[in-house]
Amino acid sequence: MKTEKDTKQDELAAIGIGAMIVFIALILVAAVAAAVIIQTAEKLQQNAQASGDDTQEQMSTKVILLSTVINDMTAAGEELFSTFELAPGSEPIQGDDIAFTVICDDGAVAPATPTAAFDDGDFSEATLHDDNGETLANPIITLNPGTTYVVVIDIPTCGPEANTDHILVISVTGGGSTYEELQYGSAPAVGDVVV
Repeated sequence: MKTEKDTKQDELAAIGIGAMIVFIALILVAAVAAAVIIQTAEKLQQNAQASGDDTQEQMSTKVILLSTVINDMTAAGEELFSTFELAPGSEPIQGDDIAFTVICDDGAVAPATPTAAFDDGDFSEATLHDDNGETLANPIITLNPGTTYVVVIDIPTCGPEANTDHILVISVTGGGSTYEELQYGSAPAVGDVVV
């Protein structure tokens, strides 16, 4: 038969073992919680880094359109003359890595439903624009930021029309896009600024 002293020691031992079990359980829970928090923080950091890289690429590798004027409106062809440069921080790119699309309606008259029509191409014929406002004759293969270039955009389908607006989208391969609205007045003529 156990004495009162032995019973008291057994109770103290049981309390100590219980406290040790609770302590170990707390350590395990804390370790699991810490692992989840660290994993979540790492995933958030990776997502933020990827978003930042994408944003930097989209914003830096982009065409900044300085002006666009009507260059030709003859039966032989309709053209826009655009002056542009690459956004600050852009990498040098090839002219054929820049594509343009001009979107307009096909001019169908009621009862026919108008549908979208478009002209597209690239900037492979872009040339350097010098400090005197003159255009150099030879196409430039590599375009660099901080330099002004010009390009003639052929628009046989979406030529200037009175009181219409057309959409010009310029996209860089692996980079950003530039969206502009070509606004033709009531009597578009050669030399009119449309952007």
